[in-house]
Parts: sequence; C-alpha cells; structure tokens
Amino acid sequence: MSDRSDTPTAVIRLADYRPPAWTVEHVDLAFDLGIDRSEVLATLDLVRQADEPIRLNGEGLELLELHVDGRRLVEGEYILANGVLEVGVEGDRCTLVTRVALRPAENTAFEGLYLSGSRDKGFLLTQCEAEGFRHITYYPDRPDVLAKYTVTLRADKARFPVLLAGGNPDGAGDLPDGRHWARFVDPHPKPSYLFALVAGRLERISQDYTTADGRKVDLHIWAEADVIDRCDYAMDSLVRSMRWDEQAYGRNYDLDVFHVVATHDFNMGAMENKGLNIFNAKYLLADPDSSTDDEYRHVEAVVAHEYFHNWSGNRVTCRDWFQLSLKEGLTVFREQSFSADMNSAPLKRIEDVALLRRAQFPEDAGPLSHPVRPSQYSEINNFYTATVYEKGAELVRMIAGHLGHDGFRKGMDLYFERHDGEAATIEDYLKALGDANGVDLSAYLAWYGQAGTPRLSAEGRYEADKHRYRLLLRQRTPASAGQPNKQALPVPVRLSLFDANGRAMPLRLEGESAADAGERTVVLTQAEQAFVFEDIASAPVASLLRGFSAPVVLECEYAPAELALLLRHDADGFNRWDAGQQLAGLAYDEYRDGKPEGAAVVAWASALAGLFHDASIDDALLAELLTPPGEIELVERQAERDPERIRAIRRGMLRALAKAIGIDALKARYAALREAASDGLDAASQSRRQLKRRLLDLIALVDASGAVALAGAQYSDAPSMTDRLAALTTLAVTDAAAGEQPLAHFRQRYDGNALALDKWFAAQAQLPGDAALARVQALEDDPAFTLKNPNRVQALLGTFARANPTGFHRADGAAYRWLGDRLVAIDALNPQVAARVATAFNGWKRLEATRREAAHAVVAELAARKDLSRDLTDILARVALG
Repeated sequence: MSDRSDTPTAVIRLADYRPPAWTVEHVDLAFDLGIDRSEVLATLDLVRQADEPIRLNGEGLELLELHVDGRRLVEGEYILANGVLEVGVEGDRCTLVTRVALRPAENTAFEGLYLSGSRDKGFLLTQCEAEGFRHITYYPDRPDVLAKYTVTLRADKARFPVLLAGGNPDGAGDLPDGRHWARFVDPHPKPSYLFALVAGRLERISQDYTTADGRKVDLHIWAEADVIDRCDYAMDSLVRSMRWDEQAYGRNYDLDVFHVVATHDFNMGAMENKGLNIFNAKYLLADPDSSTDDEYRHVEAVVAHEYFHNWSGNRVTCRDWFQLSLKEGLTVFREQSFSADMNSAPLKRIEDVALLRRAQFPEDAGPLSHPVRPSQYSEINNFYTATVYEKGAELVRMIAGHLGHDGFRKGMDLYFERHDGEAATIEDYLKALGDANGVDLSAYLAWYGQAGTPRLSAEGRYEADKHRYRLLLRQRTPASAGQPNKQALPVPVRLSLFDANGRAMPLRLEGESAADAGERTVVLTQAEQAFVFEDIASAPVASLLRGFSAPVVLECEYAPAELALLLRHDADGFNRWDAGQQLAGLAYDEYRDGKPEGAAVVAWASALAGLFHDASIDDALLAELLTPPGEIELVERQAERDPERIRAIRRGMLRALAKAIGIDALKARYAALREAASDGLDAASQSRRQLKRRLLDLIALVDASGAVALAGAQYSDAPSMTDRLAALTTLAVTDAAAGEQPLAHFRQRYDGNALALDKWFAAQAQLPGDAALARVQALEDDPAFTLKNPNRVQALLGTFARANPTGFHRADGAAYRWLGDRLVAIDALNPQVAARVATAFNGWKRLEATRREAAHAVVAELAARKDLSRDLTDILARVALG
C-alpha cells in the first residue's frame, strides 16, 4: 500500500538532481515465493560515487537480516526510517545483503509483488514502475542506477508450475518437499523499475522468430487457461512489431526469449519489463465475439508500444522521472507510426489528434496542467498523464518533421548508439538528433519546459493588385501556475493554399526564385511573424497545420464557405476532417445563439450531405466526418459548462445533419452495410462497421422507433462484438425499456468474461441524464462488480465520471458526493486507481455556478482529509486550486 498523506514526504525538484552516491554493478535476487508470505534475499555489489553513506529505498518490508561484506549488522549499525535504509561503510566497494519478508496477498495496491486473482487459482506477479521495486527489497530505486540482474525463483511446483523472470533462462530443477527452482540472467544493465517476475498456473502459446541479425528468439504469450485461446492476435501483432522496428529503426531484439503475460489485475495498460512484458488483459486478449474493432487496434498498438520500449526505454532509459516523456512520448510516436503503417495513416492521425484534444487539451487548461517535463512533483505516479504521453509524442513528431524522414532516422541511430546502456535526458536526445544532422535543436527544449497549449492565430490578406498573399501568424500561451510569462516557441506550420475550385496553388515565398509544390512548412519562431507568398492568382483559402504539424489551438476566422471548401476538397485527410470539426464548431455557436438556420449550420450540413454520396470516400473516413466534436471538446465554446445544454445543442445539430442527408438515404446506406456485415478484421470490414454505427445514431435522432427496430435486429444477428455493442448502446440510449432485455441478455451471455462485462458496465455508465446515477449505484450491487479490480472501477466509476457529462454533473451535486465517498473507499485499497478517478474533478471551476459550488465543496472536503494516500492527496490538492 502507498503511504498515507501524513507520512513525511518532500517535493522532488528537477533542479535538485544529483547523481547517485552509490551505483550497483550486479544484483542477485533469490525469491522463496508464497501467497501469504514471500522472502527475498538480495545481494548488491555496490560502488561508491560520492562521499556519502549507502541509502536504499524500502517500503512495507519486514527486514530479517542485513549483512555488509559478510558481516551481519545489528541495530545501531544502520538507520531505518521514513522508507530509507542507511548504512555507513568504508572503502569504495562493498557487498550488501538483505533478507526481507513480503505479504503478496495483502497487497491490494498492485505495486511491488502481489497476487492476481483468487487465492486458490491466482498467480503472483510484480509491477515496479515507477517506484514499486522498493516494495520488494531495499535498493537505490531510481532509474539512473543500472545493474545486471541474476534472479532465482523457488516455489511449490504444484501451486506455481510456471516461474518467469526477465533475462535469459539459466537453469531450472526440482527441490525437496515438492518445490522447484528456475534462474534467469539478464546480460543488459537495467534500472530497478524494469524488474519483473511471474509465478503461477498459466498456459502459453509460442512462436519461433529470427531477427534481422540472425538471433533465434522464442516468443511466448502466457495467460490463464480460460483465455489463452484469445492471445493469437497479440502474437501476430508482436511479430509484426518486431519486424517493423527492424525495418524502420534498425533495432533488433537482444535476448533469447521474450515473454508476455496477461493479468486482469493491473493498474496500468502494460509494462515493458526487459524480456517479460506484463499486460493488463484488456490490451492483450482479443476475439471477434467479445472484442470490438477499437479493442483490436488497441491490442496491436499496446503490444507494439511495449515491444518498442526494448530500445526506447530499456536499452536507453531515462536519467530521472522528470525525463519520463523521453521514453513514453518517444515510444508513443513510434507506436503511432507503426499503427499508421499497419492501417490507414489519415485515420490514425485523426484518432490521435482527437484523443489529444479530448484528454490532453483539457488537462493543459486546468489545475492539473504541467509541462511535458515537469520541474517538480510530489507523487510520480500522478505524472503518467496525457501531457507526458500524447503531447510528448507530438513534440517528437514536430522534431521528426523538422529533420525529415532520413534525418530523423540518422538522429535516432546516433541516439541509440551514443546512449546504449545509459540513462539519458531530453537534452541528450535533442543533441544526438541535432549532431547527426548538423543542426541545433535546443529551441525545442522550451516545448518540454512550458505548460499549456499554445494558441496560434492566423490572419490572411490577399493583395489582388500584386498577386500576393500575406499570412500573419501570432502565438501566445496562456499563463499557468508558476509560469505567468511564456516564451515564444518554434511552431512548424504545414500549409497549402486552395483556389475557389479546391485546387492547391504552387507556393513561392517572397525572395525565392521558384515555386515549390502545393504544400510547404513555415516555422513561426517569434511571437508574431508574417509570411508573404508571391504569384497567387486569386484570393486563396489557407489549409493550415496540415497533418496537425504542431500541438496548438488554431484561431483563424474562416468563413463557413471556406471551411466547406476544405471539407469537400482538401487532399490531406486530417485537414479535411479538421475543417469539418471547425465548421461544426461554428454551427454549434449558431445553435447556441439561437440561429439554427445560420450560414455555418447550412454549410456544414450541406457539405456533409454531398460527401455522403461520394463513393470515393472511405467508409471509416465518412464516419469520422459525420461526427462533430464531442460534448467534452465543446465545453471550450462555452463561458460556463452546462452539460445538459451542451448535449441538447449538439443533438440538435446532428438532427439537422440527419435531415439534410435524408432518412431514406441513411436507411438505405445502413441496409447495404448490414447486408455486407461480417466479423472480418480487414480494413474494409472495420470501416463498414464504423460507418454503420454512425448511421444508426443519426437515424435514432429523426426516427427513434425505426432505429430501435434496426438496433434490435442488429443486436440479435450481430456477427461481431462491434456490431453487438453498437446496437446495445443505441437501444439503451434511445429507448430505455427496449434496452433492458438486450442488456440482461448481454449480462447472461458474457457472465465470467471479465473484459466483456467491463463493456457492459461502461455502456450503462454512459447513459445520459439525472437517472444515470441511480443506475450506476444499482450496478455496484451486481455480483461481478468490485472496487478491488482497476478495470472494473474504471469501467463503471471512471466512465461515469469522465464520459457522462449530463449524468455526473447533476445540478444537485449528488454524483459529486457519491464519487467522493467512493474515492475514499478505493484509496484504502489502491491509491493509484483512486488518484486517476479523482481527475474527473479537473476543471470544476468551468462549471456553471450551482454545479461549481457543489463540486468545490466535495473537492475541498476531500483535500482537507489527512487519512488519504499521497497519490490521491496530491491530485486533490492540485484540483482544489481550480
């Protein structure tokens, strides 16, 4: 368990970083494993780096023995206080041995060594990032201490037939009394957060793999017997990931075996432990009957992400936790590039930017805002955020765009070569990329150190007499806590200029001798800068930030007709979608201001009605174009947040769109898609399912009874979970009575299937309106619900609080009070999960007055408590500032 908030803790500051006083050359770990009690014998070969005593981190451990250079120490010869074991020694080297006892079954925080599943059938495993290793043994638990590991596991053979640890296998055998042992040696130095072990009854699927440099590798995916048949897609994704990394980055796998293990009890998505990845089952298990298309893509992406960490995170790790985005942002970018290559690049870009705007932009705009590389933290678990991951990936993308494909590859080669086996910093990364290309990238450091989302304003003026177009760009970043004054950033703006017929114009900047093709990138480096284009024959429409070339908010006063032109003609799939999003935003403003027949509403609905019949548009892209910004994004267009009003306005817009397309056209297209339904995973089948889901939602807005009939038939006949869940959701939202029987059927059909039941809980948690709270409270009484399982908590409580604005933000504040009570209960079991759910209160100051007062009362009451964990207390303290 994490310490309570009254445990002495300090703010950790980047400016205070000091190299470790002692490093570890080699660590030998011997485990005697049991569910109620496990013992760990740790032998550390330590080397002095500074004139200080040895200080080792350790929490929740029972210290049984302590030896230095073969001599057992007694009380008075060491200090053990506040989670630190301090030993003074003479000389520059020593061997320190500790023996400690752990209690895995009592560890409900899932940090360190714990039990997954029931006592009779579950298995033991570890989670050590960020600071979990100190819950296993005493150690300098920081990422810049890299050591080679030898691990020996001993356990009852019948209860724990499978014994796994990171590294290469180095022997196994039987012991007396029905026990057995297995040893593993990792030849690569690694930090303690990458340590892992697994012990229990597991089944496996296996595949042979030969790397590009000729190494033969045994690939194994492990899971419990009842789900092992759902691991094939993960294996396929792993093989494709390994081959892609060899081709795209020249990175080969470097051990003889690679293990991947699935568990239903995990705080994170997955963990890249060297040679032994551990996955939350929701990101590893997949089959058409119980997994949606989105989940298949998530499995592919997360498997790739964790594998890519083998180099961007393991072989080259981060010097300290402030550099977290050095491994996470970089690896998210690599994962996104892989997914784009495996699927549709434009659709992947739309998906990534939509997530950024939905999750990271609000984070940047509220009290939880922080730089990609924060300057300080109180609890590192709370900095695994969208800012570090998603915004961090956008920074890598900007730099890659600056260098070009070949230049970025050269820079990455030098980075891996220069820092292999080391703990690096963001400065190291930028210097390696710059040195490889003979450029200075230090200006991009400001992006890593500055919180908030920059606003990019664009103003274009056409000078007809000179055939010139002057584009004036300005940037500003709103003030944030501790950063009242923001500096100008390098902002690459990829752009095209379109004529009235939707054709891209050749581009020649003032002072250049010849025009380039119809797209180019300009870089704004100052607060304000003008770019003049020559030989522009007519007034153009500017397509800006193509491919979302920088993570900024674009402020440009487009006329509705200009956005409609880009929506119809822009060849950049992302910018075509984004033009539709901007036009939908203007349409929303008109609806909000009582102008349902305004120019933007008409332009938006008319353009999409025309595109609906364009056979050249991919079904999945059409589905995205038909989807306006969600209720969370639309909050930005309101001075105060009134969720019920936002939902009503958005539904009114969509109803106008459905009428513009025509109910007969919607139903005919739906029928054709249903006729072609299958459970295939090819791109065309997935695209058809995505569009069919969108059409069903639109039909429900203008013909509720017709949609209920269609959804009922789709639910009964669905060949895949994607179709089944879409139909179930439509039924539940459109007609509560019609949805009850399918919901009951789904519950019975998937009883015992944990991941399918998570979807059942989440679907009901999203049902809108004041009645949602009572439904969620009733679902807490379902036998399958438990506060002990992170996935189940996130499916019900997390979905309700973060994805159901009208249900959670009731005007009477009842849902706020209910969630406050649940946070206290969850915190007593698993502080990391409680802290993540508590972020639902982020942005409470933006609510209208009645809701704002109710939310603040709950946050303030929780923040004043002294019996909560450091994880939750840290989040509440920041959220309370508003």
